[in-house]
Amino acid sequence: MNPFAGKSPTERNKIIAAIVLGIISLTALYLAFGGSLFSGSKTVATGVTPTPKPSISPSSASKAAAIPSQDEQFGVYSSTPIDYRPGAFPGSEPGRNIFAFYEPPPPCPQCPPPPTPVKPIPTPTPTPTPPMHLEFVTPQTIYAGSGSFRLELNGDKFDPAAKIYFRGAALPTQFVSPQKVFANVPASMIASPGSIDIIARSSDGKLYSEQKMITVQEPPKPQFHYIGAKLAARGNNDTGYFMETGKQTPTVARLGDVIGGRFRLVSISRNEAIFEDVSLPFKHQVKMESPAPGTTSQPTGPRGFPNGFNNDQNVYVPYQNGQENIPGIPNNIPRAQPPQNVPRGTPKKDTPKDEDDDDGGGGN
Repeated sequence: MNPFAGKSPTERNKIIAAIVLGIISLTALYLAFGGSLFSGSKTVATGVTPTPKPSISPSSASKAAAIPSQDEQFGVYSSTPIDYRPGAFPGSEPGRNIFAFYEPPPPCPQCPPPPTPVKPIPTPTPTPTPPMHLEFVTPQTIYAGSGSFRLELNGDKFDPAAKIYFRGAALPTQFVSPQKVFANVPASMIASPGSIDIIARSSDGKLYSEQKMITVQEPPKPQFHYIGAKLAARGNNDTGYFMETGKQTPTVARLGDVIGGRFRLVSISRNEAIFEDVSLPFKHQVKMESPAPGTTSQPTGPRGFPNGFNNDQNVYVPYQNGQENIPGIPNNIPRAQPPQNVPRGTPKKDTPKDEDDDDGGGGN
């Protein structure tokens, strides 16, 4: 069979070109892969036997990979019962917006308060050393109500421009040396008891010292009660009766006597007695203590009146018939009888006339 029969010259040239290209392609394949492309494969036997692996049967693999049909899925969905148990599955509380921020409930009155958070303790800053050093003050204690006194500050590095501040007020200060300054404190600044701060510093506050305290104490007061008095017509030999703390009987005192080892009686009247402190320049008024009208006190009680006193008027009642007790005089001393009332114009009894009573200037 002639492949060029009935062909035109152009078609013959195309057939020749296709044959040539096919031969060139086969030659290139042969050169690239060698003879393995056109020869059969050879099996080479080895001595190592591989570990057998479990084979999966086609039936089980096909069953595991099988996907249930739509009818099967619908049947399982429609035949499975609903198991609704509140709290069985974690989730948001009903009726609460899960996207809102959580707000804790208000504390109940019976619940214990939450613990207070512990604040970190800041690192203490060291206190700077004062430019002036105050060691001590003199005096350190004083009595309220006393007069003006001199206050001395002892230390080191005192500046001549520094002043003493007493109750926050600057006092006229005298500079003695860098170790001592002093000032006079008026009596009006210690009228009441308490603790007073003292410091030395300059007016601009750049120079200052440590702060010290001085104690203003309440002065000692009489620890007894004024319960009665015996007052003479002309203030001669006035006597007061006082009940001291811890004693069962009254104490009798006249003007100038010292009671309790400290208080001297300087004035006595129906309403009050005035004592003067023998150690301090203080005077104390002790008011007369009077029971309520219509009541009486036991004469031997801790706060009672001595015998011979009318408790309603707090005055001495004169004795009668020599039978009553006289305060301060033992009962075994004979009593003087009071004079009897004699009518006016009654002549006196004749008595022997003494020659010394004759004032006539002459005599035989």
